[in-house]
Amino acid sequence: MTEKHKERILAVDDSLITLEVLQRNLVASGYEVLTCSDVHQSVTLLEQASYDLVITDLKMPGISGLDLVRHVRHNHRETEIMMITGYPSLDGAVEAVKAGAEQYLAKPFTDEELLTAVRKVLDKLQAKRVSSQSPSDVSMAQYGIIGSCAAMGKVFGAIEKASASSATVLITGESGTGKELVARAIHYSGARASAPFVPVNCGSIPEGLLESELFGHVKGAFTGAAESRAGFFHSADGGTIFLDEISETSPSMQVSLLRVLQDKEVRMVGSSKARRVDVRVVAATNHDLLSLVKRGKFREDLFYRLNVIAISVPALRDRGEDGVVLARHFAAKYATDYEKQPPEFSAQALDAMRHYEWPGNVRELENLIQHLVVMMEGTTVEVSDLPSLMRFSVPKSLGVHRTLAEVEAEHIRNVLASVDSNISRAASILGVDRKTLRSKIR
Repeated sequence: MTEKHKERILAVDDSLITLEVLQRNLVASGYEVLTCSDVHQSVTLLEQASYDLVITDLKMPGISGLDLVRHVRHNHRETEIMMITGYPSLDGAVEAVKAGAEQYLAKPFTDEELLTAVRKVLDKLQAKRVSSQSPSDVSMAQYGIIGSCAAMGKVFGAIEKASASSATVLITGESGTGKELVARAIHYSGARASAPFVPVNCGSIPEGLLESELFGHVKGAFTGAAESRAGFFHSADGGTIFLDEISETSPSMQVSLLRVLQDKEVRMVGSSKARRVDVRVVAATNHDLLSLVKRGKFREDLFYRLNVIAISVPALRDRGEDGVVLARHFAAKYATDYEKQPPEFSAQALDAMRHYEWPGNVRELENLIQHLVVMMEGTTVEVSDLPSLMRFSVPKSLGVHRTLAEVEAEHIRNVLASVDSNISRAASILGVDRKTLRSKIR
């Protein structure tokens, strides 16, 4: 059984209580943790060994945490940084992010907030490391994305061109195709790689909060605004902001985003003063934005501002043998995670997977392989191990003599099965609202 690599974390804080809390929670979560109480000692420790993450307090006697952030960013580029502080402020957050901190966490924080922030930083570090590799086999992890079909070759070519500029990018494709992976590849392959990459799911933030989340707010701007808070655009200054599900934004928000793209300035909610930001915008959608423009659902001027570089990510069913390569990749990945032997796939199982439509795309495939690795007793995936929907799915070439209603009903059933009957996720994949989907289900 192979031993899983433990991610190494260095925690720096002049409060022994804080260090004890950090060490206890992080060690319990499987990390290897070393602590110290001043910047001088931390610099020495960084010279003696490599660390995946440095967590540092902002205000400490003598040399401050910001100086440590700058030192790590300049001398240990393979190490990420997270700032914690008991004196949160807008300027402090912006300065920490500009200096190179990936996350900014205010004390007191809960155990869950700490672990979530640490995991996000380490996940970004892993994505950065993968995208910086130069594999000899293009089909295996170019830009951190697996694919060797002609359609993915076009995507890789577009990523290369996009990463060489700071122009806005619009990524389109069905849900689950890997649009955020493409956005990360563009960021980490370009000149902004050492600056923040800030992903924002516009569809998951309530409309009334999206403006404050993106642009920040000043103290007293609205009920509950007890202190000033930086927005995602401030956090991404010098780097890239990824606006996923851009089609879900309201008309008023589209106007605000257009203004930011035109003026390169952000005005916080409740403030009359704009602040200049240097942010590259990459947007994504699983809808046809041009169709929405023609129907008056999306601003035409914003569409053309976003669509300077257009990248279309193909559906998994259109990627030929990439599905098989991905299945084996995920099998090896999760076998390592769960300390098991990677399963093999029988010829019949692979044939069933090739004929399946994959409405949830790569995300659905990954979820399936993870389930198989966890639940399987044997060493080979047989057809009987696959979901019933996949075992008895009709091959694409044989399903033409059906009514439109039959095709629609089957597709809805497939999508629902791929997301464990989650109505919201299924509606997003199908491009309809939840009320319409419930009506079709009935």
